[in-house]
Amino acid sequence: MGLRMAQRLLNAGHDLRVYSRTRAKATILREAGARVCDTPREACAGAAAVIAMTADDASSRAVWSRADGILAAQFAPLAFAIECSTLSHDWVMELSAEAQARGLRYIDAPVTGLPEHAAEGTLMLLVGADTTDLDSARPLLGAISQRILRLGGVGAGTAYKLIANMIGAVQIASVAEGLAIAERAGIDLAVVAEAIAAGQAASPQVVRNANRMIAGDHEQNIVFTPVLRLKDIDYALKFARRLGIGSPFGRLAASHLRRLCDLGHTHANESKIIEVARLQTPEAGSDEAG
Repeated sequence: MGLRMAQRLLNAGHDLRVYSRTRAKATILREAGARVCDTPREACAGAAAVIAMTADDASSRAVWSRADGILAAQFAPLAFAIECSTLSHDWVMELSAEAQARGLRYIDAPVTGLPEHAAEGTLMLLVGADTTDLDSARPLLGAISQRILRLGGVGAGTAYKLIANMIGAVQIASVAEGLAIAERAGIDLAVVAEAIAAGQAASPQVVRNANRMIAGDHEQNIVFTPVLRLKDIDYALKFARRLGIGSPFGRLAASHLRRLCDLGHTHANESKIIEVARLQTPEAGSDEAG
């Protein structure tokens, strides 16, 4: 996702310096005209804005807070710190406070969309930010997104992204269970997929994953892995607990994803969760529900 977003910025004519822990991706961007730097601090020196896209809290902390990280750089005055990763709410609030203490205008902007949307510049940004800061950042954000949805102040974008990803996990787990039942009942799964797409249970995520579950192509064209989905649910459940919400459906989806990872499918496509549904017994299901 970050690679494609960077390519969009280059295509829009921005002067881009990049740091990536994955050297192969950095090479692609160098060939496209970006300057590849050895540290986040070097990449951000004198910059008017930094956009970060990493996998989780640990990797985000590494690029922002280490001795040669983003927050150690000397930025241009009133520079933007734009965090597009899906992170825990606690870390986003801590990070935003640190960035703002250094004079940066923090934009909480996790993205929603698929890699092809990033390549097309049609992502939606789920933003938490001061309205004045967001208005100033819109020309830059427009290079990577088609829609910017402000949900409130800093932290609100991350809060909603965690909610949405937990809803998605519940949907994917439930469609896996439904398909496992239909398969055991001897119903033609191609017809089931058609019925799902035409009915009230449809959502883009449900339809896409149902088709992949039926095709069984979980090891190619990986869109989202179980380990990343589980990370997001764990962050969402922690946030929900802080707000006094128990989230039993989210916990159940997380348990299925955790089992999928335990089975060795950590880096397959998350549609592989149908294998867990196929292994469930009524007794196991009642234990987990309790």
